[in-house]
Amino acid sequence: MQTLFLKSGRERSLVNRHPWVFSGAVKTLPIAENGEIVKVCTNHNELLGYGFFSPNSQITSRVFEFTSTEINIDADFWKQKVHRAFNLRKLVLPANTNIYRLMHAEGDFLPGVIIDVYDDTAVVQLLIKGTELISRFIFDAIGEVGVKYIYLKTKQNTQRLENVGMESGWVGATRSMPISALENGVNFLVDVEKGQKTGFFIDQRENRKILGEYSKGKKVLNTFSYSGGFSLYALASGASLVHSVDSSKEAIDMCDQNVAANFNNAPHASYVQDVFDFMKENNEDYDIMVLDPPAFAKNAKAVPNASRGYKNLNLIAFKTIKPGGLVFTFSCSQHIDRDLFRKIVFSAAADAGRNVRILKQLTQPEDHPINIFHPEGEYLKGLLLHVE
Repeated sequence: MQTLFLKSGRERSLVNRHPWVFSGAVKTLPIAENGEIVKVCTNHNELLGYGFFSPNSQITSRVFEFTSTEINIDADFWKQKVHRAFNLRKLVLPANTNIYRLMHAEGDFLPGVIIDVYDDTAVVQLLIKGTELISRFIFDAIGEVGVKYIYLKTKQNTQRLENVGMESGWVGATRSMPISALENGVNFLVDVEKGQKTGFFIDQRENRKILGEYSKGKKVLNTFSYSGGFSLYALASGASLVHSVDSSKEAIDMCDQNVAANFNNAPHASYVQDVFDFMKENNEDYDIMVLDPPAFAKNAKAVPNASRGYKNLNLIAFKTIKPGGLVFTFSCSQHIDRDLFRKIVFSAAADAGRNVRILKQLTQPEDHPINIFHPEGEYLKGLLLHVE
């Protein structure tokens, strides 16, 4: 096994267990292939841990185990990581729920692996070459925890940037689509083959539940609605009117199917339209608005434009929501941190000239754990706001 040596004085973040080794901290690159496991050591050859090597990435190594003594890394080592993650989910998942994240990359001490479960099916994303090389152990462990089907979903930019070669497809037995699965007792139809991300946005589960607590008798606008997550919770809680808006016809079709699967004659209407245009043109006096856009900032360079996008979206909501209304506003952009997001929302409120109060801080649920040494894992930021 090759060794990656850090520059003198650049080991502090690793001593503090941050799992990313940036290229600027590396003294010399090991003679290793992309994805190989390497020892990560100080300039004085003191072992800090083991990581996946990515020679062409700004993050030269992602550390999956911090240790000062050598360890045996075998099939059981990887399987135990999946089993420990599964045991945590058994502890934190609510009743009547079989939609959950089983493995949350750095949050479960396995960088480069996302596993989402929908009833009897796991959807796996392998985000770096190193995890592709150990994929058979991950797949075996998924079966060991009782999940019957596995679908591998490979992102195109992962193939391009990280040289992951495995194509999207079923691992072993195939399953028909869509999958019918439960979240807090609400039934969702999920298409893991064609749907966005892994098929659904699991990270909003607790925030959807909070929305339901406020929705009885209310008019609700769900923007960037995708397959209708927030909309179904509002309807299940007795909302008087729910509008779902998304620019994707496929997403709205799935939203309508989800509504039909749960309710008869629901007070619901869906719109295939640009959200900004819809909000500017629509005159409905909504009591609640949900602003849950896709990640506007895919990288650090996009932050200025993304900030303007978030501000404009919140500004329209503040200008148009009825007095006493509630706004659920979110950012899932990792490069927009919590403080910046609040400043953006503050700026929109100031321009709207209305009194706005924060009622709740919103974030990702317990099955998306945040490694305390890796704050970047706290990617979902949200605010529940009261607008006078």
